[in-house]
Amino acid sequence: MVTINDYKGGMEPTWCPGCGNFGILAGLKRALAEADVEPHRVQLISGIGCGSKIPHYMRANGFHTLHGRALPVATGARLANHGMKVIVVHGDGDGYGMGGNHFIHAARRNIGLVDLVQNNAVYGLTKGQYSPTSPPGFKSKTSPEGALEQPVNPLSLALAAGATFVARAYPLDMEHFAAVIRQAMDHPGYALIDTLQVCVTFNPAQSYVWYKKRVYKLEDEEGYDTSDRASAMVRALEFGDRIPTGVLYQDAEAPSYEDRLPALAGGPLAERPLRHLPMEAYEAIKQEFI
Repeated sequence: MVTINDYKGGMEPTWCPGCGNFGILAGLKRALAEADVEPHRVQLISGIGCGSKIPHYMRANGFHTLHGRALPVATGARLANHGMKVIVVHGDGDGYGMGGNHFIHAARRNIGLVDLVQNNAVYGLTKGQYSPTSPPGFKSKTSPEGALEQPVNPLSLALAAGATFVARAYPLDMEHFAAVIRQAMDHPGYALIDTLQVCVTFNPAQSYVWYKKRVYKLEDEEGYDTSDRASAMVRALEFGDRIPTGVLYQDAEAPSYEDRLPALAGGPLAERPLRHLPMEAYEAIKQEFI
């Protein structure tokens, strides 16, 4: 039986006191423990940012990549061993800004991984520049007159790109947050969890109190159908006085990228025996790629 303590890492977080990432870290551990997934069966891939430090704070396989490049690395990890639970943990700047192109293509490919994006609407690690999800007029050291651009809507963008699992979660509701992660891990294809993370230092306007007044669960909405993409798009565009959380859309019948790849039909590549070739053959392959 896996417990939360099985995922306890050897380093203490260096986040600001009150940072929303503490709740995300706790919720991720809880979800993995409740799903009874052993740490050696988990691959955490992160980019650059405050939340991207999560692999350092957990006992599991981790890979800290370049800014915006978490998803292509995670795609490679998943194809090399699709018997692992591959979870990407990175921020809105990393996932929707620097890695926005990879975000779109991971969604359309339907690669079987969980994309947990810590969306605090600001570049926190680099001291408060506005991010792709910052609201218009957001003032920072690099935008003293306020951000000029319209923010990216990650949920509607994911739906338009063909994502088969689109969700939003709020970590302060720990039970619900962990449940959404478990649902995402059980989904056979690409699963986006846009996670509402509070940055108490550089975006205090979107505070815990601010979110508490606005978030609501789609599960409590009578008649809401998660298989209806059009209804999901309507909810995705809702972000203001009311902010929906939970699974907006899911199509569990759509084939994943792995299911459509003939090379993986025989099982995970990492678990197959190596072919015994003459040393000359290995040297030839090596020279080809040097």
